[in-house]
Amino acid sequence: MSLPASYFEAMYAGSCDPWEFATRWYEQRKYALTLAALPALRYGRALEVGCSVGVLTAALADRCDAVLAMDPSAAALAVARTRVPPSVELRQGSAPANWPGGPFDLVVLSEVGYYLDRVDLEALLELVERDLAVGGTVVACHWRHPVADYPLTGDQVHEALVRWPRLSRLEEEDFLLEVLVPGGADSVARREGLL
Repeated sequence: MSLPASYFEAMYAGSCDPWEFATRWYEQRKYALTLAALPALRYGRALEVGCSVGVLTAALADRCDAVLAMDPSAAALAVARTRVPPSVELRQGSAPANWPGGPFDLVVLSEVGYYLDRVDLEALLELVERDLAVGGTVVACHWRHPVADYPLTGDQVHEALVRWPRLSRLEEEDFLLEVLVPGGADSVARREGLL
């Protein structure tokens, strides 16, 4: 079963940043790599599923004209509001149940897929595919070590992503980062006219 919203509210009841997204070098490095992997310098409308306390969200706001960030936890969103610029729309809800609808030029699935069971993950990926704009990008990054509470592992989430062409992949012991282009895309060098 997918983890319910109450699971996340319980996590944030114990700490305003239970995974230490704002303070750990591991997280700062992972976010920097995620942003560096994006093939476009700028995006129109982005969706971040599971934004937590908004650390990555704030960085995405610098690269996107508009960002819609969602999270099931009201407590997490309260912290995120103190971090993100007013141009970011924060919305309480979880995917796929509360999918906001596109189109989106960029969809960010960072550390969220393994909270879902296989049925909900498949439903989420179908919604992403439906609402991704032509030429859009999906970036996915997940922890690779097993967590007893989670329905799936990070590797299982990324196995489900093979449905889309991959532009890049960074595989480390701790996390897997992939940039996917469901409609197909040229390399960054080709886009820039270097090839």
